[in-house]
Amino acid sequence: MASVHESLYFNPMMTNGVVHANVFGIKDWVTPYKIAVLVLLNEMGRTGEGAVSLLERRRLNQLLLPLLQGPDITLSKLYKLIEESCPQLANSVQIRIKLMAEGELKDMEQFFDDLSDSFSGTEPEVHKTSVVGLFLRHMILAYSKLSFSQVFKLYTALQQYFQSGEKKAVEDADMELTSREEGERKMEKEELDVSVREEEVSCSGPLSQKQAEFFLSQQASLLKNDETKALTPASLQKELNNLLKFNPDFAEAHYLSYLNNLRVQDVFSSTHSLLHYFDRLILTGAESKSNGEEGYGRSLRYAALNLAALHCRFGHYQQAELALQEAIRIAQESNDHVCLQHCLSWLYVLGQKRSDSYVLLEHSVKKAVHFGLPYLASLGIQSLVQQRAFAGKTANKLMDALKDSDLLHWKHSLSELIDISIAQKTAIWRLYGRSTMALQQAQMLLSMNSLESVNGGVQQNNTESFAVALCHLAELHAEQGCFAAASEVLKHLKERFPPNSQHAQLWMLCDQKIQFDRAMNDGKFHLADSLVTGITALNSMEGVYRKAVVLQAQNQMTEAHKLLQKLLTHCQKMKNTEMVISVLLSVAELYWRSSSPTIALPVLLQALALSKEYRLQYLASETVLNLAFAQLILGIPEQALSLLHMAIEPVLADGAILDKGRAMFLVAKCQVASAASYEPPKKAEALEAAIENLNEAKNYFAKVDCKERIRDVVYFQARLYHTLGKTQERNRCAMLFRQLHQELPSHGVPLINHL
Repeated sequence: MASVHESLYFNPMMTNGVVHANVFGIKDWVTPYKIAVLVLLNEMGRTGEGAVSLLERRRLNQLLLPLLQGPDITLSKLYKLIEESCPQLANSVQIRIKLMAEGELKDMEQFFDDLSDSFSGTEPEVHKTSVVGLFLRHMILAYSKLSFSQVFKLYTALQQYFQSGEKKAVEDADMELTSREEGERKMEKEELDVSVREEEVSCSGPLSQKQAEFFLSQQASLLKNDETKALTPASLQKELNNLLKFNPDFAEAHYLSYLNNLRVQDVFSSTHSLLHYFDRLILTGAESKSNGEEGYGRSLRYAALNLAALHCRFGHYQQAELALQEAIRIAQESNDHVCLQHCLSWLYVLGQKRSDSYVLLEHSVKKAVHFGLPYLASLGIQSLVQQRAFAGKTANKLMDALKDSDLLHWKHSLSELIDISIAQKTAIWRLYGRSTMALQQAQMLLSMNSLESVNGGVQQNNTESFAVALCHLAELHAEQGCFAAASEVLKHLKERFPPNSQHAQLWMLCDQKIQFDRAMNDGKFHLADSLVTGITALNSMEGVYRKAVVLQAQNQMTEAHKLLQKLLTHCQKMKNTEMVISVLLSVAELYWRSSSPTIALPVLLQALALSKEYRLQYLASETVLNLAFAQLILGIPEQALSLLHMAIEPVLADGAILDKGRAMFLVAKCQVASAASYEPPKKAEALEAAIENLNEAKNYFAKVDCKERIRDVVYFQARLYHTLGKTQERNRCAMLFRQLHQELPSHGVPLINHL
């Protein structure tokens, strides 16, 4: 956000006991809170070095800057902050303020007269040009400009400030005495803390220029990096409206209002605030620089560019394109190459579904490097990598490109883009089916300390890239059957990104998908069906696919087939290859469950060709498993077994637990089918090997609590033990099958036709 321009000032007025002594050259005024801070500074100067330990003095020095720059806070809150740093000094400040507030007006007059002594002597307590020195001089000057009536009002306000602080302290003491249970006491304390935070901004009426600058920059940084620590949308808007009531031409307040409205997806109010922001900038720029790189023309073209970005965010692509054309026209007239580069990047965003969009992107990267715009160049490289990943380029080339962009990030300390790059690598490794590498990248991002420390000591850890990495981590743990760990990650996501935050949709979709998979594993299809609505609201394509999966599990083959065909057409049009392959695999499964395995073969071959073309290794392995199963149904188990040996290694290395179990179960089925023509000794050996594989498959299914598949495994084991003459083992498996079969009644599908 740009710095607050010099024309900002407030009209002299009296609001909530605050004297506004804003005579044209003065951009600050005296308030009861600032008198309390002055008392603190005075006491720090009077206290000898031996009376306060080095650690306490260091804490006090760290406390001073937010006290000087921040908004006015209640007296009880101020006492609490000082007491946490130095209890001895807190007591001295409290006594000094009490004497001044319960004394006479001349006590306050004498206090301000004595402040000037801080600068006197050969070795003054405070240097005039230091932060504290400038604050003292501003306060002395603002106080000296007050009329007698304003001084009297200030003293009255100081008395009210002190009385409200004392009343608050009494209430706190009563609350602590009356609270009985530890849980109640904790809850009351939390409620008290919340109310104090709300009062920090609103207790003193309008802010001074410096306080407004600090407040706006702090809230803007929090909205970008850690939205949970910013004021709530309603509270922030209330403060901004209060700020704009006293100074409607405060451009930066309008811009923060625009960012705040984006949080709640309010398109009308965000557009309104954005236009007001640039209106104020244009008025300010026209007074000083009306042409060239600054001023009127610059504000107009960036206004159009920001409007295009806003429309694009809300999906209004036609309006975005019109605004972007206007920005390009004005930028070309002004010969503004930087603005044109931004326009070129947004042109790619608007037209990225076109086949020739990569040409725009490559041109954008080259131009950004030429004009020395590392941020735009890096974003362009990241977009190019993403596009080429979807186009099926090899992983080594993509990682080389990301390595080049990482060099830019480290060279220019672009910490936000470092996070995005690692999150991108996580997503690429998952796309290619390398779950171990994806897990490593996600953990690397989470363990990284941000290079950019923002105001208030907040680290840049609540950005979209962290949300993406945590969602990948939750899904990877759920795939391995670690549902407790996945729940912990999701719980952390919900705390870090509350439901009203802009990145909450990421974990919401992740949570719904994990719940859906668990419900399907448990055979609770009615529960899975109820989750489809939530998934569709967050991702329509994913929701339709999951609905088809549920219909297929419920043996509603005709409805499932119609839905899958519509989805296949849509995915092919949208060029979503990953979803196309998943849909083709579901269609093939539908065919063999309908006793038509021969029709499934060309569908599976089409899916395999796409997987190989786009280098989606894991989907290719899954397709080969399905091909092997089709061959088993067609009565050629030897070929199925040879196919399995080719595809099973990637599945066991990087696959989900459920897929590992399916693969081992299929191997056992093929071994049994192949052993039909063997000699008795060799056949017995093959059946023993099949039983071992079935045990392994059962362990995998047990990890994800997939009772339906465990039932199929124990049924198969019972048949094999019966063939081998092992009665005790057969009876144990038969009893387990009976229990599971009563709990999960069969849906009428032959066991051999279920992969």
